[in-house]
Amino acid sequence: MTRVGIYDPMKAAIQDLVAPTLHELRGEIVAIRGELQAARADIKRVDAKIDNVDARLGDKLDSLAAQMGHMRGELVAEIRRVDARIDGVDRELRTAIDIRERLAALEARRS
Repeated sequence: MTRVGIYDPMKAAIQDLVAPTLHELRGEIVAIRGELQAARADIKRVDAKIDNVDARLGDKLDSLAAQMGHMRGELVAEIRRVDARIDGVDRELRTAIDIRERLAALEARRS
């Protein structure tokens, strides 16, 4: 009988003290779950934005690489054109020097 005498007061104490606290904790857990779901949704949105920025940046970098390749090709072509022109000027200069030397030799013979 002593068990029955202790059981009822213990049950009443648990119902009066522990049960309300458990109920309160359940409410807080539900609220925290809602906040976690909202945080996950925010993370997914930010992740999607980052993926979007990453894709756009990748496209821009690809475009810049293509432009740089094109500009490099143009620069190499221009350097070759200038190099050919310098070679032409060099030939003309050598021809002019040769003519001047011949002219000087002819004038020296004439004198």
